[in-house]
Amino acid sequence: MWYMRRQPEKRPDQGKLLDRCLRAFIEAGTLDLSLDQLARQVGVSKRMLIHYFGGRDNIEQSAMARLEDALRAQFAPEAFPAGVSPRTIVMALWKRTTAPESKGVLLLVMDLSRRAWTGSARARAFYEEQQRLWVELLLKFIPDRRMVEEILQLFQGATLAYLITGDPEPGRRSLMRTLSRQHRIRTFRRRR
Repeated sequence: MWYMRRQPEKRPDQGKLLDRCLRAFIEAGTLDLSLDQLARQVGVSKRMLIHYFGGRDNIEQSAMARLEDALRAQFAPEAFPAGVSPRTIVMALWKRTTAPESKGVLLLVMDLSRRAWTGSARARAFYEEQQRLWVELLLKFIPDRRMVEEILQLFQGATLAYLITGDPEPGRRSLMRTLSRQHRIRTFRRRR
């Protein structure tokens, strides 16, 4: 009978579907979800995912691009007021990075880093772009490239330790000590 026919699956907008896929990857903290798992998480059929994106690789690539855009917007130099101190910027970045709602993103970025280590060209390009964006941001507030590299390396190590321990305080203290030391060195050089 006509009234017993199954209703067709509602077709979501591709952009909204991609956002839901990215959210599923973030909640899982990895891109390593099967198409079946991903479809279940986003509430559509596996067939619909393939129809919209053409396959698993395209979903991953599109999700990585969407994540990159979101991170670029969140950590853009324009997102911070001009003239603030390096300490204020680095501590704001640390607070954003270690906020509970950021954990899934951090885990996903670590998953992409792992993929870069194992030879994924796409993941390596993602990693390199993130490095470039962080350096660009920090250079707007810290004009010394060597100091920016030192802070970035420390920040990344502190982030890894935070992910392992769940405690943001040791990383915050290390960043503060490094910034204070760098400030004293710059002040001393100016007085000479």
